[in-house]
Amino acid sequence: MKTAPDLPIIEPQSIGTFARYRTEILSGLTVALALVPEAVAFSFVAGVHPLVGLYAAFIVGLITACFGGRPGMISGATGALAVVMVALVASHGVQYLFAAVILMGIFQILAGIFKLGKFIRMVPHPVMLGFVNGLAIVIFIAQLNQFKVEDHLGNHSWMTGFPLYMTVGLVILTMGVIWATPKITRTIPAPLMAIASVSFLVIVLNIDVPRVGDLASIKGAMPAFSLPDVPFNMETLKIILPYSFILAAIGLIESLLTLNLVAEMTETHGGASRECSAQGLANVVTGFFGGMGGCAMIG
Repeated sequence: MKTAPDLPIIEPQSIGTFARYRTEILSGLTVALALVPEAVAFSFVAGVHPLVGLYAAFIVGLITACFGGRPGMISGATGALAVVMVALVASHGVQYLFAAVILMGIFQILAGIFKLGKFIRMVPHPVMLGFVNGLAIVIFIAQLNQFKVEDHLGNHSWMTGFPLYMTVGLVILTMGVIWATPKITRTIPAPLMAIASVSFLVIVLNIDVPRVGDLASIKGAMPAFSLPDVPFNMETLKIILPYSFILAAIGLIESLLTLNLVAEMTETHGGASRECSAQGLANVVTGFFGGMGGCAMIG
């Protein structure tokens, strides 16, 4: 989940008027448009098909919105989990990831049942800052592979010359748009504005740079229920157990940190244990429907 910046936090009892419904619809559209590029980007970080990230954004977002600990939070595929998932996907394949996500969800449900979420209050503020900044560094390092090109033999090497300068220039331009947009308007999410404006520039000027379509197709259908295609034995459990535990811990930490942040912003209280259970339920369902799982998104 992530906080919904500059969007009103609407309590259930206040919903009913046309204005409230309009606000809900516009807020939902804004969040959906902002989540799609993030889900695709984190899919690449995790080494899975973009649809796997989109399924997670859809399922996790829907379930946590219905059963989560408070309004004003948004869930989906996250970078904090993606950087852990990539090792499992690379070594054993995406089906083991689905199994790990299901077990991750079970751990999170147990955390909610035993009310372990309350212990997030004991985390010092410097630790929160270190977690967020460390996450940013890890995500940045994971993006460096996008500066490599593949030759006809399948070997990868670093970009050089004009392609490198153009790619770096577009990265800097995108960062600049994200930085400047909130200073001009808060109606349109900054990431969405950056993606739309820079993509428009690349298309109009016909700039030769790699595009999402060159990496993978995002065409597909609605997610369908299926059991992970892995052996149901102790060997599989030994493989996924460490990843599931780490993913569950990271997911709950990020979710509960976001919950505390929203509570501070709104001077209200959220249900930490309920949030843990909602996160767990969402990830169990996501694993059975071919998603990469998710958690609260700090951003």
